Amino acid sequence: MHELLHQLNGCRFGHPLYVYQQIGSTSDRAKLLAENGASEGLLIMAEEQTAGRGRGGRAWLTPPGCALAFSLVLRPALTAEQAARLVMLAGVAVCEAVEQVAEVQPRLKWPNDVLLNGRKFAGLLAESALRGEALEYVVLGIGLNVSWAPAPEQVDFPATCLQAEAGREVDRAKLLRAILLRLEARYGQLSDEAAFHALFADWRARLVMLGEPAELRLETETLAGVAEDVAADGALLFRLPSGEVRRVLAGNLHLRPASAV
Repeated sequence: MHELLHQLNGCRFGHPLYVYQQIGSTSDRAKLLAENGASEGLLIMAEEQTAGRGRGGRAWLTPPGCALAFSLVLRPALTAEQAARLVMLAGVAVCEAVEQVAEVQPRLKWPNDVLLNGRKFAGLLAESALRGEALEYVVLGIGLNVSWAPAPEQVDFPATCLQAEAGREVDRAKLLRAILLRLEARYGQLSDEAAFHALFADWRARLVMLGEPAELRLETETLAGVAEDVAADGALLFRLPSGEVRRVLAGNLHLRPASAV
């Protein structure tokens, strides 16, 4: 704990800090505190999560001592329609921090996965509460596999861990500090429209699968087509064989098998 606090010196985010050896979900705890007036920057971390989750309620596995699992309370001056900007911010910040600390080149998979060499090692989840049309708070949950990855049968997309891809040990405390500093450095871009266009461009440039034949798996159907582009509100623009372009805000994107292209 002392080393972690030392690493967070000079960070605006990460104060106050709560660290749990084991917890159900860091985001559930952060939301409870946010509902009770917790200030922006509050950070919940866990060595082990027993009920961590990703988008759509999918389980996110966090065994003890081999990952970064944390949730950050933010209170951005944004509308509900701008909420996807938080996932863009998190994606770019995680990529920049990993490049700095581990010297590898992550990419992003729409809408909220972080990949190395085509395998997922990190996930992002932004959960918000509204006050009218404005965001009252956002809990930004980030999970990274640092020294362990789940087995293929445990996940629906190939997984890896940061140390396996970097080929060396990665200091989790230093990585956390780097992520928080990158979040802070870009946080002002969320509410400044000119600056946001730069953030959006950086996020879009890191996305894999754009322009590629893909399968888009929705709750009620699976579509074949091309992941043509993304919009500034975070929507995927997915072109069907008919030429119709669907705007989709939530789904799972997978490359189409070669035999289906």
